[in-house]
Amino acid sequence: MRRQPDLAVFVASLFHGGVGKMRVHLINEMARQGHRVELLLADRDSPYMNLVSPEIRVVHVGTSNAVTGIPAIALYLLRARPRVMLAQRVRVNVLSLRARTLTRARTRMFVTVNTNMSRELAALKPQKHARHLHLLKKYYPHNDGIIAVSHGVAADLSRLIGIPLRHIDVAPNPTVTPELERMAAEPLDDPWFASGEPPVIVGMGRLEPQKDFPTLLRAFAILRRKRRCRLIVLGEGKERESLLRQATELGIAEDVRFPGFVKNPYAYLSRAALFALSSAWEGSPNSLTEALALGTPLVSTDCPDGPREILENGHHGPLVPVGDADALAAAMTTTLERPPDRRQLQAAAQRYTLQRSATAYLRALGLSSD
Repeated sequence: MRRQPDLAVFVASLFHGGVGKMRVHLINEMARQGHRVELLLADRDSPYMNLVSPEIRVVHVGTSNAVTGIPAIALYLLRARPRVMLAQRVRVNVLSLRARTLTRARTRMFVTVNTNMSRELAALKPQKHARHLHLLKKYYPHNDGIIAVSHGVAADLSRLIGIPLRHIDVAPNPTVTPELERMAAEPLDDPWFASGEPPVIVGMGRLEPQKDFPTLLRAFAILRRKRRCRLIVLGEGKERESLLRQATELGIAEDVRFPGFVKNPYAYLSRAALFALSSAWEGSPNSLTEALALGTPLVSTDCPDGPREILENGHHGPLVPVGDADALAAAMTTTLERPPDRRQLQAAAQRYTLQRSATAYLRALGLSSD
């Protein structure tokens, strides 16, 4: 007979990107500490599936639809009887709560919030915005707990749906891992990083409006007029073709590359002269923390939320207004000319270790032995 899981983590998919990878790191660490963890997935197609620990049972539930998915999740709750279920994103959480109500299961429900919800909702069409806000206000208060990835995200959610801030826990992302250092040290066969070549600036993330790579390209074009340098943007997304066109129009196409999704971005990040984050909004951007942990000089927009907390009010790297290409170019120029001490950056990233993150999550979930 299968033992009752301590924790069931329910996500639609471990998609390409920082959130999926961080989720795998977190549940692996919880399992390593002796907790019985199960992973519920609607879509198993992810490059991160092979990273899931063999100690974790993976359950394919087929769909994360908030209506048609109810029977599968209800059956799971009745059979597995997990002590705690942690859901990611609105739709999955709504499905979990509806299934619990139907089954009268005693499973305690939690949801994670990974981004500034006000900004994410503002990017939606009016009808979809209204529907999502309604779901947030109706269902999130019925959770046994809410876990935000940064204090800014917690404060925003509190204002948005009227939940007292004291009822929202904050747990850092599990960004600094042994894997990060190991992968960063792997060889990189790329002529742009050969000795004597111009400095390379790296950007990372989905090629989507949230990341505002058009501003990064404009800033790079300004910088490129003053000095030799190159730009590599790692990631895939729907804006790829428009970004390629923009690079051509700006006259920087020969010095800009979009390699797409790469299995080891850290080999690039650790060798970069500079990391630049141009996002319009975030939650707690993993790429910024990863650059910090690797000692790579960095600049960022002062977007809601995360960068100001990670960089401690600009102490570890300049913060510039969102969408301001001139300010971003100036910050990149200054940082390239006077890079910070690598050891200082690496020390600042220790707030985001895997162990600290797991401890914070387990405490918030009521699974800590402390």
